[in-house]
Amino acid sequence: MRWKRTVAMMRKEAIQILRDPRSLTIVFVMPIVLMLVFGYGVSLDIQHIATCVFDRDNTPQSRDLIARFRASPYFNVVESADNYRELTRAIDAGRARLAIVIPPDFARRLSEGGTVPVQAIVDATDDNTANLGINYSEGVIRAFSNQVQLDWRERNGLPPASPVLRVDERTWFNEDLESSVFIVPAVIAIVMAVVGTFLTSLTIAREWERGTMEQLISTPVTPLEILVGKLVPYFVIGMADTALCASMAVNWFGVEFHGSWTVLFLSTALFLVAVLTLGYFLSVVAKSQLAASQLALVTTFMPAFLLSGFLFPIEQMPAALQWITHVIPARYYVTLVKALFLKGAPAAWLRPQLEALAIFALVLGAAATTIFHKRLD
Repeated sequence: MRWKRTVAMMRKEAIQILRDPRSLTIVFVMPIVLMLVFGYGVSLDIQHIATCVFDRDNTPQSRDLIARFRASPYFNVVESADNYRELTRAIDAGRARLAIVIPPDFARRLSEGGTVPVQAIVDATDDNTANLGINYSEGVIRAFSNQVQLDWRERNGLPPASPVLRVDERTWFNEDLESSVFIVPAVIAIVMAVVGTFLTSLTIAREWERGTMEQLISTPVTPLEILVGKLVPYFVIGMADTALCASMAVNWFGVEFHGSWTVLFLSTALFLVAVLTLGYFLSVVAKSQLAASQLALVTTFMPAFLLSGFLFPIEQMPAALQWITHVIPARYYVTLVKALFLKGAPAAWLRPQLEALAIFALVLGAAATTIFHKRLD
């Protein structure tokens, strides 16, 4: 490989990028848009669940319980029903996702020290919201119950309840349990996968469609020089986009970075080589910009979004899908980015992921070089 010819290919590809408005838009706009969309639009935190209450007792005790729901950030009491028909209509119409029904003998049974059932009716069309709504409502009612029990024992001259076991919760790496803290860093993997593969998927296909492939074939430049010359400009762009996305994560979304920037950019370099050569491979196979871009979307965005651990834990997937995730480079890069941002993991702990990305880079690079032949067929 001669560097003079390779540099000439780099210069040629850089000029094409600067003259292509679509490429420039993807390079500078898409990373920012994806970071904002995923950072603000994707959230697993459920708050302000629309709640309807049906107080059949209407006593100070029942109103105290309702006040606890109103004070909780997880509930938004939007309606008070006078009967089950109104409650049903509120849920059917979508005005409420959760309904709390307090029985008519609520205060009396509390004063007697008995067990009092409080009914929670939940709209389970969204199972995630339904599960969280039930859990949050149980927490509010449990806290109210503990206070009632303590007051009842004091009024009756009884000693406090016997000691019981409780969970002393401590959350590491994401103390406030904010979903954006682990979503935003992982968006970098989505951006790199989409931008890197999509841009390079157009390189060879563009030569065929513009009729410049014949001129390229007639030159003494080798397939390896073409590969390196075409991918280096996009590699530089990808590293710049990584710096942009990481800066947005830290300075815009307030996600603290605890790891090594050197390890982050080293892993990004390996991941970029993998996705760039994959896009180049698709461009050689498709020979059409439309087909190549569609293949790039199917082979990178969907797997990176669904099977990389970006949102859904890989350990909870079926065994067959867990095996498939091993051939998805984004899986390893998402793990690296999250570990660096949230845990500050040293490079030694991340060695398996770095080695996997290096293997992907070598295999895909060799495949992309092998499949491209300088002939018109």
